[in-house]
Amino acid sequence: MRIAELLVLALAPATLPAADCAALARLSLPSTTVTTATDVQAGSFTSPGGTPISNLPAFCRVAGVIRPSADSEIQFETWLPASGWNGKFQGIGNGGFAGSISYGGLADAVRRGYSAASTDTGHRASGQDAGWALGHPEKVIDFGHRAIHETAVKGKALTQAYYGNAAKRAYFNSCSNGGRQALMEAQRYPEDYDGIIAGAPANYWTKLMTNAVSMMQATAGDPVAYIPAVKLPSIQAAALAACDNSDGVRDGVIENPAECRFDPGVLQCQGAENDKCLTAPQVKALRKIYDGTRNEKGKLIVRGYAMGGEAEPGGWAAWITGPAPEKSAMWFFGTSFYKNMVTGDPNWDYRKFSLERDWKAAEQKAGAHLSADNPDLKRFLARGGKLILYHGWSDAAIPGYHIINYYESVQKKVGRQNTDSFVRLFMAPGVQHCGGGSGPNFFGQGGVAQGDAEHNIAAALERWVEQGTAPQRVIATRFKTGNNPSSGVEKTRPLCAYPKVAKYKGSGDTNDAANFTCEAAGRK
Repeated sequence: MRIAELLVLALAPATLPAADCAALARLSLPSTTVTTATDVQAGSFTSPGGTPISNLPAFCRVAGVIRPSADSEIQFETWLPASGWNGKFQGIGNGGFAGSISYGGLADAVRRGYSAASTDTGHRASGQDAGWALGHPEKVIDFGHRAIHETAVKGKALTQAYYGNAAKRAYFNSCSNGGRQALMEAQRYPEDYDGIIAGAPANYWTKLMTNAVSMMQATAGDPVAYIPAVKLPSIQAAALAACDNSDGVRDGVIENPAECRFDPGVLQCQGAENDKCLTAPQVKALRKIYDGTRNEKGKLIVRGYAMGGEAEPGGWAAWITGPAPEKSAMWFFGTSFYKNMVTGDPNWDYRKFSLERDWKAAEQKAGAHLSADNPDLKRFLARGGKLILYHGWSDAAIPGYHIINYYESVQKKVGRQNTDSFVRLFMAPGVQHCGGGSGPNFFGQGGVAQGDAEHNIAAALERWVEQGTAPQRVIATRFKTGNNPSSGVEKTRPLCAYPKVAKYKGSGDTNDAANFTCEAAGRK
């Protein structure tokens, strides 16, 4: 056989016959009980929750429970393609307070040839409910970082047992709390994954929850300061009028909100209050939302939210101001965190929140297990890991400034040159939480690699890990209808490796990424 033929065989997806799926039930794994190991035929599968999933290849489904502590009950599943395994393992993250296995993520992975694992992180509940944490510190640790690590270890062990070969590469790609999990993996368990994507990470967990409560005090806690949804379009229009043209194009998107110097005071009512102006208390509340949370001495503790995207679907009306006082998503997250993970008091009232007292208690009680803010990634660097960070500038759940702060803290800790060798940050203008928004909002951030590395961030990560080509930019696309490519492309725009931003060349179609270059940003 010629050398060229041998190379083709070596690089092809694994075609060796898989082991007997049922035999995995007898595999001995530390602190683990395998409850299900069964072959699933190609076609459709109905999850334990009753959701049908179609267009699946044949796969081996393994479910089990991991109990690293006496109070742990970490449910997980590993799915293994019966044929055509690409030799790679994919870890799948969770949003919010977790509480369920991602069957959609598992399905997406096996369709593309990956073995994959997902976990509920040790409890069963909705993503906004942290009641399970009350009086269960070990479950908080499981949620914080232990479950996602244990699932990676067990999932890779099952992969090796089934195929007779260890995965050549392992990847993790998730957003929000999943982005926090991603950074936990890079910081605490650098051997778990070769490549990691952390999208819009809630990594400064205690600060994020503290900022949420502080914002609620300033808005929902004071009826005269509450900003109703009908006023958000005027706020966004004023911000765009001030800053939309920063990249040379007026397109309804602020390319770099860090350069924006919009003063909410221009919206203050000069006469009777109406939907197009703000009262003095509302102007004060809006300034706080943009600015962030400060201590009694005026020192900034948590950066606030970027300007632009306030009125868009999935924006402030869902996350920050809510459809009514005490109805926003961040109100639910912040109060649930403090009730169940910090104070242990289900009747805790956010109106009595004290920054000096309660944030300190949050750090002491939960910070070590929940906050993925350690900038020391030297072990991940040493093992050859690659990390891609991304964040939507219009994110109303987690301020985009958080990821910039983390990225710069890594640069300070390991050095700029070292950081550049294994970390990239992409800020996405006009993009809401993990996706959506008025800007080009699709760049392959939803899961496993598919498509080309120029347009798909997961494919870009795999090319970086496997071929050594670091991404300098990723083309984001806005389709005419949602994330449906068949609807046609409305516009494209490059996402530039931070700190560069996209600038219009001055000629050509402003909806075509080819007419933009990545250049140094202005002031921050």
